[in-house]
Amino acid sequence: MTSDIAFEGAATVARRIATGEITAAELARLQLERIARFDAALRSYVVVTAERAREEARRADAAPRSGRGPLHGVPIGLKDLFDTAGIETAAGARVLAGRTPERDSASTERLAAQGTVLLGKHNMHEFAYGLTTTNVHTGATRNPWNRERVPGGSSGGSAAALAAGLCYLALGSDTGGSIRLPAAACGIVGLKPTFGRVSRRGAWPLAWSLDHMGPMARTVEDVGLALEKIAGHDPEDPWSSAAPIESFTRDLEAGVRGLRIGVPGGFFSDHANADVQRSIDEAKTVFRHLGAEVREVDPGLEIEHVYTAFHAIIASEASALHEPALRARPDDYGELTRRALELGFTIPAVDYVKARRMQGVARATFAASFREVDVWLTPATPHAAPAIGEPISREPKEAWNRYLVPFNLTGQPAIVVPGGFDRDGLPLGLQLVGRPFEEATALRAARAWERETEWGARRPPGFD
Repeated sequence: MTSDIAFEGAATVARRIATGEITAAELARLQLERIARFDAALRSYVVVTAERAREEARRADAAPRSGRGPLHGVPIGLKDLFDTAGIETAAGARVLAGRTPERDSASTERLAAQGTVLLGKHNMHEFAYGLTTTNVHTGATRNPWNRERVPGGSSGGSAAALAAGLCYLALGSDTGGSIRLPAAACGIVGLKPTFGRVSRRGAWPLAWSLDHMGPMARTVEDVGLALEKIAGHDPEDPWSSAAPIESFTRDLEAGVRGLRIGVPGGFFSDHANADVQRSIDEAKTVFRHLGAEVREVDPGLEIEHVYTAFHAIIASEASALHEPALRARPDDYGELTRRALELGFTIPAVDYVKARRMQGVARATFAASFREVDVWLTPATPHAAPAIGEPISREPKEAWNRYLVPFNLTGQPAIVVPGGFDRDGLPLGLQLVGRPFEEATALRAARAWERETEWGARRPPGFD
């Protein structure tokens, strides 16, 4: 097998398995060999489940051909906050070292039921509370496009593994952009579904009212198919939505003719560098060429207030979760994580309540804007991936995830797709945002862009 197959989409290799061109066992062997060859320099995995992968691949090949789904036999990875029975799940933290769940998370169970093959657990920022995946306990994950740069966080290991051809599909979590930021930084696709669309049972939380679980892959089709398999009500998750599950990929190839695409200004374009502005201008041109109506829209409120509310909520909820361990074992936390969590202890209850009120205002205001358009188009980040060790500001005017966090607050679905490269050859991302529970529309627009451009087909050098 050539290395080309390592960079194909999950749905594509599943079709190859279905037609007998290749077996799940052969694919698993290829991926395990690539992990052994390349991952020491990337640190995208913290646990490689080689024996489990071989056994699951054998079972996938032996399964009856009737009833196989579109992801059958596909090798996958999981961010290390998704519980895996019998396999350590430590969420990138020393505090949880040795924690071995007795049961898989809901999403892990649902993907396993599709006949997927687990390669291992991906590195992440400690407790998912950061943007770099520079982890003092598990090592820094490096960006495959430039190993001196971060891959984004907190699902950086998943994005790096996908970009380097070390898995075909991954699951991440997104509380303040932690799926979409690494997707942009590593040139892959990341989907944050509507809040409550995917069960969070068995996934280590960061902030209860902001956490989203979602798929990461190299193609829009793959994240859409994965969402179809992991979405749905779960009575064991009190935040889980009972909204009906549709086919997210049925209209994937329908194009965008007649679709109304809004481009918000102000906060969503301020401080974007010239390469990012060029990427957005190209996207507007492409979507108009494809028949979409592209118009400027007003978000309707000061997004800086949204950003402030977001940080009050995440800090308060994260600190409430960690308070017992943080007081008992403060030295087992990385310094930056500990400082961020201690900040939550200083936020008065009245400020948290005001922040939750602003969350409601943001949801209502954005909903009004979406009466005039079907999808928003924004940059994913104001610049490409910074160097490892470079400070990542959380100030609204400078924050790397500034264009992403409003949609954790509103809970809307948002997908990031490859949007080009900057002058240093680093990936840039575009974000497409839909109305709540209208993932299919955002996916349709993302697929039209993907089909018309070649950005997602590029590979980082040195992984053949």
